[in-house]
Amino acid sequence: MLTPYRPEPYVDFTQAGPREAMLAALKQVRAQLGQRYPLRIGDKKIDTPDTIDSVMPADPKTVVGHVANATRDHAEAALRVATETFKTWSRVDPETRARVLFKAAAIMRRRVYELSAWMCFEVSKSWLEAYADTCETIDFLDFYGREMIRLGGPQAVTPYPGEDNELRYIPLGVGVVIPPWNFPLAITTGMTSAAIVAGNTVVMKPASTSPVIAAKMVEIFEEAGLPAGVLNFVPGPGGAIGDTLVESPLTRFVSFTGSKEVGLRIFEKCGKVAPGQRWLKRSVLEMGGKDAILVDETADIEAAAEGITAAAFGFQGQKCSACSRAILHKDVYSAVLERVIERTKKLTIGDTTTAENFFMGAVIDQKAYKKTCEYIEIGAKEGRIVLGGLPNAANSPAGTQRVPASGYFIPPTIVEGLARTSRIACEEIFAPVLGVLKCSSFDEGLEIVNESEFGLTGSLFSRDRMRIERARHEFHVGNFYINRKCTGALVDVQPFGGFNMSGTDSKAGGRDYLLLFLQGKSITERL
Repeated sequence: MLTPYRPEPYVDFTQAGPREAMLAALKQVRAQLGQRYPLRIGDKKIDTPDTIDSVMPADPKTVVGHVANATRDHAEAALRVATETFKTWSRVDPETRARVLFKAAAIMRRRVYELSAWMCFEVSKSWLEAYADTCETIDFLDFYGREMIRLGGPQAVTPYPGEDNELRYIPLGVGVVIPPWNFPLAITTGMTSAAIVAGNTVVMKPASTSPVIAAKMVEIFEEAGLPAGVLNFVPGPGGAIGDTLVESPLTRFVSFTGSKEVGLRIFEKCGKVAPGQRWLKRSVLEMGGKDAILVDETADIEAAAEGITAAAFGFQGQKCSACSRAILHKDVYSAVLERVIERTKKLTIGDTTTAENFFMGAVIDQKAYKKTCEYIEIGAKEGRIVLGGLPNAANSPAGTQRVPASGYFIPPTIVEGLARTSRIACEEIFAPVLGVLKCSSFDEGLEIVNESEFGLTGSLFSRDRMRIERARHEFHVGNFYINRKCTGALVDVQPFGGFNMSGTDSKAGGRDYLLLFLQGKSITERL
């Protein structure tokens, strides 16, 4: 009998037990660096002469793994295999499909420290961020498995005399899953497992900066008993492999998490009917944000400063939910800003695969590093950098952390005095850069919040009940938090997804999510 779903608990790495377990896992993973990982198409494991070399952001000379690089022919073969496998997998009992997820969750629970350590190497997550990523992965598996059991049988309909009526949910077909690099296990597994447990087959193209942890996930699904051909693994460049998968007439749906620009291209391509295509493709899109924390003059300024700091700089600001705009009422502007600066000065930065439990690691790659430096230079022109700036610059503000010379490290950077129309205040940077804006009233602050083209997450710090109630309705984001940070959504506690250019509000980890991968079939028999 299944126990009720509960989110996985975190550990405290200041305690000896978790700390020793993490250090052992880092040592274990370090000994496995540089291995080769093949494509997986049906029951075939295919190596290729051309590989994607995944490197450590904290030490780019170190190769985490060599991953086979798929061609268009591989992508088309994977779609054909998935199409054929759908004929059998779609008829497997929903409870049986759910048990594969439960088994995968059990394997990951036993390997929680090892999987977390892989993320420290491949994407430079801190120990806690990596551990939370693995916990969320387990949560997705446990929750979606239970949800499929709930949705798997006949659904309630109104009885009608002389007829036997029922509504059943059936799978869609072959899906393409394109996950991001920033939650390389949790989001990758969540997107993939939802489609699979619903009875679909999947061709998955992982992010090219985090393909090794995706390969580990595929291995775990195989160990859990997932039949060959249900999940096909085809890493490769988005412009070639991605377009082939999205445009194919065999593709029934595309599930994507990533940038707005790529998401819009997928949205457009899914709207075009290819020759031979017999359905309208669904697109499930999560495309980022420009998230704000609004602090009014009644707020607990210590709590606000703590929430802003954690949400802005956790995982180097590389979360679509990260706080990139702090909008502060003029009466508390200086006090909150001062406290954010002081807290940020205490954040530690370094290689998270070493014995020290750093709060921040490196940004994902050279492209992100260069882009962030360009935005910091823009910030210096649009406002005033009060902490951080270009790495190890001689003119950095007092208290700015020095960062390792090797690796893609950026100090946490705070830019204040910004106009609401500035680029730092409007564009998604996806890095440890916080823009601080001043508002003269709650009304103006709310206006600034809602000027963004995005609408993913946001927070309000206030003690004014009427403002809080108003913000529940008018703070236009998919995940709204009151008197807490705007990151850290938990599966089935805060279903996750946003409005406007943040995507299709898919609400991952929510009770409606699996319906995106199912279609309703009404069946009537005259008695």
